[in-house]
This record gives sequence, structure tokens and C-alpha cells, in this order.
Amino acid sequence: MARNIIPIQPAAGTQVAKEPTFDYFTTKKDELVGWARKFSIFPYPFVTACCGMEFMSVSSTLYDTDRFGAALPRFTPRQADLLMVVGTVSHKQAPVLRRIYEQMCEPKWVMAFGVCATSGGFYNNYAVLQGIDKIIPVDIYVPGCPPRPETVIDAIMKLQDQIAGEHHVILKGDF
Repeated sequence: MARNIIPIQPAAGTQVAKEPTFDYFTTKKDELVGWARKFSIFPYPFVTACCGMEFMSVSSTLYDTDRFGAALPRFTPRQADLLMVVGTVSHKQAPVLRRIYEQMCEPKWVMAFGVCATSGGFYNNYAVLQGIDKIIPVDIYVPGCPPRPETVIDAIMKLQDQIAGEHHVILKGDF
């Protein structure tokens, strides 16, 4: 036997007061989720060339990306949200890189690490892709050949600021 549920509504003419703390919380939900996301970056390193040595030094104890919440590299695109393209990308590797990007879950960000990933570097020939932005969108570029670890950390911090300022669609408007 189904029960009839009668919603209880306030009497006509009365106003229901909202609790002000809940209003404050709902207006700041993007900042809360942005803060949580910016300190939980899981990078996927796509390392192809000599910049890989600098990538390893960024994760060492001297520079320690763990304090920025970006220490644990994930070697599967389904568990990563930051694709770090480190080094030269050839035209044969481009479809693989594109597939890895498509397999990543949203939200996802891309970092072009070094001059070869950014613009092809000094390899201006038929075999090298002249910038990964030709096949996937790039959120942040790290200049240098190879880039210094301080530059990479600065790029991670700028990416964190970008992540914190984004609108996070995981939360609906009536949260």
C-alpha cells in the first residue's frame, strides 16, 4: 500500500529565514573545491627526451613537488589529471599522445615541458612536431632547454592558481 506524502509548507504570509552560514558556504563552494583540487594534482609524465633528467630532479628532495601536492606521478591516464609532456614529440608519437590525452578524465590540464614540447626546439624538420599545441590544448608552457627545476615549480604554482580560479562543474547550482 502506497502512502500519500503531504509536504508541509509554512502558513501563508510567513517567511522562512535562511541560515546565513549556509548562504556563505554555498557562495564559496567553487573556492573550496578549487583549493582541494589545486593541492591534489596527479601528473602523468610523457617523457621522451633529455628533459626527463630535469623532470627527475624536480621530484628530488631538493625541489620536492610533494609540498605543492603534485608529487605522485600516475602512469595511467585514467588516474591522472595533469599531462606533463616532457621533451621532443615526433609525428609518429603524436597519435599516441592524443590518445593518452583523450583517455584522461575531466578536469585535465596539460603542461608543455621544455622548448621541444613547446615549439619543436631546434629540431625544425619533417619528423618533429612543432609544438604539442597542434594536437592537444596546452594550459601552461615551461620555457628552457632544459628548463630549470625552479621554472617547473613556478609553472606548477601558476597552474594551481589557474585551477583554483576555475568554475568547478562537479557541483550543481543547488548544492
